Amino acid sequence: MADSLLNAIFATINFVVDLSDAIDRTKRLGKLDTVDVPPDPKPLPPAAQRALAEAEERERARERATQAASGTDQAS
Repeated sequence: MADSLLNAIFATINFVVDLSDAIDRTKRLGKLDTVDVPPDPKPLPPAAQRALAEAEERERARERATQAASGTDQAS
């Protein structure tokens, strides 16, 4: 009888210590520095959007010309 009572007391104390430890770890985790996230990028002004679209179109045209030139070389 005394053994089971002592076991219950020790189990309760162990539980309380574990709970206290978990609370302490949670508090320490909350104090850690967080990662800084950069702000969302601002939308481009219309002139910059047009310039970007023109540059992308020139790049696509250059790629088409390169593919067409390599296609004619392979057919020969």
